[in-house]
Amino acid sequence: MSRIDESKEFIPVRIAVLTVSDTRGLDEDRSGQTLVERIEGAGHILADRKILRDERAEIADQLRAWCAAPEVDVIISTGGTGLTGRDVTVEAHRDVYEKEIDAFGTVFTMVSFQKIGTSAVQSRATGGVANGTYLFALPGSTGACKDAWDEILRWQLDYRHRPCNFVEIFPRLDEHKRRK
Repeated sequence: MSRIDESKEFIPVRIAVLTVSDTRGLDEDRSGQTLVERIEGAGHILADRKILRDERAEIADQLRAWCAAPEVDVIISTGGTGLTGRDVTVEAHRDVYEKEIDAFGTVFTMVSFQKIGTSAVQSRATGGVANGTYLFALPGSTGACKDAWDEILRWQLDYRHRPCNFVEIFPRLDEHKRRK
């Protein structure tokens, strides 16, 4: 199934982490810290890290700013993916996406189901692409962040992963903008 091709060189990816929370500061941000530790532990680069309140326009503006920044290849947000009225991260992501990675949410649900059973139906994890940048919205729990990173993102963000990965198609993500 999945494997790492050791004959290929690892390519570090520059990743920004956004925590969406009305109540957490940096000191209480365990989910964001979990992602930072895993990103850096895998050999990638933490490009930036922020915490924003559950405000759709502010979240979308930050996502757009990072998508426009040449030093950011990937954005991972945590929090605001649930079903309550203040959970607007998914909508903010979709405001920014050029293309949605539909299978990301499906695979995340499959992984979550193995850990939390039918409670996985309450997650609205999503992924997409905008301006040549990958974006992923994860639930706010540390367990969900660990699952998404350990079971999906660490593999797809490793250039050596076979049979395919997100990194190898970076150069082609915005090819439509270069056509005449």
